[in-house]
Order: sequence, then C-alpha cells, then structure tokens
Amino acid sequence: MTRIFFFLFGFGLMTLGFIYAISYLNLLNFGYNLHDYVNFIIKRVECYFIIIGFIILNLSIYIKGDKNNGLYL
Repeated sequence: MTRIFFFLFGFGLMTLGFIYAISYLNLLNFGYNLHDYVNFIIKRVECYFIIIGFIILNLSIYIKGDKNNGLYL
C-alpha cells in the first residue's frame, strides 16, 4: 500500500513540475531565447518537483518491499 502511495505521490510531483515548466514556455513569446528559458527553469524551485518526483517514482517501482505483508506489489 505504501508503494502505491509513493508512486502516486511521485507522479503528482512530476505532473506539478511539468505544469510549471510548460507554463513558463510562454516566456519564449516575450523574446526570451532557449538559453534564457533553461536558465530560468533551473533557478525555479517549482521545477525541481520534476526531478524529485522522478526519483520517488523510480524508487517506488524498483525497491522491493516486505514479503511479510502478503502483498507482492
């Protein structure tokens, strides 16, 4: 059950981070180039959710859980 929670939590964080990254693509319409956009994204805390969510998602998939609880998810 905890693996499902962490999977959904990681997926939610990744989704939230991608929403911010896509919304910041509007900066390209205001005259920013791709280099400025990437520098802006790197400095924003909200976009770190992509990396954190990806790590949590992968850990929930690849780390084996207890075999004592009877659920082999």
